[in-house]
Amino acid sequence: MSRARADEEEYWHSSKFRAFTFDDEDDELSQLKESKRAVNSLRDIVDDDDDDDLERVSWSGEPVGSKCRGISWSIKETASSSNSSLEGRDSSLQKGSSSYAALPKQVSSYSLSSLFKGRNKLPSFQSLSDALSDTGVKNYAPELRRPKAEYKDYSSDWSPKDTVRRMQRGKVCSLERFRSLQDKLVLLDEAVAGNDGNVITAVLIFLKRTLRREILFRELEVRQVALCHLIHFLKESGEQKMLLDLLRFLDRTEEVALSQYREHLNIQDVEKRREFLKGCIGLPFSAEDTSHIQDHYTLLERQIIIEANDRRLEAAGQSEIFQKYPRKASILNMPLVTTLFYSCFYHYTEAEGTFSSPTNLKKTFKIPDKQYVLTALAARAKLRAWDDVDALFTTKNWLGYTKKKAPIGFHRVVEILQRNSAPVQVLQEYVRLVEDVETRLNLATKYKCHDVVIETYRDLKDRIQLTAYKCKVERGSADEEKINSILNNMQIRWKN
Repeated sequence: MSRARADEEEYWHSSKFRAFTFDDEDDELSQLKESKRAVNSLRDIVDDDDDDDLERVSWSGEPVGSKCRGISWSIKETASSSNSSLEGRDSSLQKGSSSYAALPKQVSSYSLSSLFKGRNKLPSFQSLSDALSDTGVKNYAPELRRPKAEYKDYSSDWSPKDTVRRMQRGKVCSLERFRSLQDKLVLLDEAVAGNDGNVITAVLIFLKRTLRREILFRELEVRQVALCHLIHFLKESGEQKMLLDLLRFLDRTEEVALSQYREHLNIQDVEKRREFLKGCIGLPFSAEDTSHIQDHYTLLERQIIIEANDRRLEAAGQSEIFQKYPRKASILNMPLVTTLFYSCFYHYTEAEGTFSSPTNLKKTFKIPDKQYVLTALAARAKLRAWDDVDALFTTKNWLGYTKKKAPIGFHRVVEILQRNSAPVQVLQEYVRLVEDVETRLNLATKYKCHDVVIETYRDLKDRIQLTAYKCKVERGSADEEKINSILNNMQIRWKN
């Protein structure tokens, strides 16, 4: 027996197959002792003379060299005749394993004799049920518990701190064991202290499911980090009712109003959406937000009128512009800038008194001059209405003199015109109006506005640059003749 014990100790320390993967260093010693007791318990059922014949099995649960996976080492003892003889030996294994006992145990599909060779060997490869029914067999393999590292995630031994730590490492942990309010709040505080948003959200989902709303809201009111996580989660998941209840509990009236206003996005029918927006005007918004809600309602109401009238005109074929440029989409529920572009495209010449007039929209919604000019320029340039573009920038002073003025800068005007394939003559007119000389030269060179480049170098009295630019124009063209004429002008005092 002493030889068998020595051999088993040597096997334990020298085997290249590790018994466990120790996830927790603080429990390493207890797992080592428990595993040794399990190995030593085999001594009572293994014949001393047959140690060499004992099939070596790795602690991963499969025979060495086998390709099968997941063979259970837990062989449940059911024979009543052996209970008394094994009770003392099993008590040390079963102690402190209440949580494990609740788990279902797998019964190995391997025969008892294939795993262990007992004192009374069976004549053939019998099944486990046959072996248990054989009256000649008195001792069976005791129940070997799985290592704690394999099932401790389901144990009730984890503290809130340990649970959070394991969740941060991506381990599956059951939160159902935290039943009291105090335990749940400690778990939440530990999750917040861990600074892991995923863990905090997971714990909040657990609390949301297991606590009454008023209790959850009350506790979150003093935990601002967790509260922000819950509000964000409710917004993302679309749980509007609970979100509104939470915001009302916190007395955040403006956020309640904004959340209710956001519901208009889910209303497809345009008339119902209009009525919903009308009802939102009376909600407790801030003064600025109330103005926006009023504008939204007014815009939708205006769009309904414009859409109905334009649809009728387009169907009747009574408008030339609708025949030449058919509408690609409905104007309903479009933003204000899109509505203004639509109005500048199809209704630019209408009187201010009509709802579809661009000037009416500008006045009603207080659209800034810069935004209005940009939108109108893009619409009229797309139609190649260059006279409208010219009128857009032409102003008169009190003496009756006219000049061009652009609130957006003429360099942006040039870029928009070029994107809409404006002719060179139109581009040159606005390139000349760019005040910065370097920007003007860059734009004129880029868009081949030769007259502007030549005139600018002449005004700068830069003979070298003008001579170099002569190589970039077409040979024998009017531009080359113009450059030669300027270079031969003796009255110009060149700087170089």
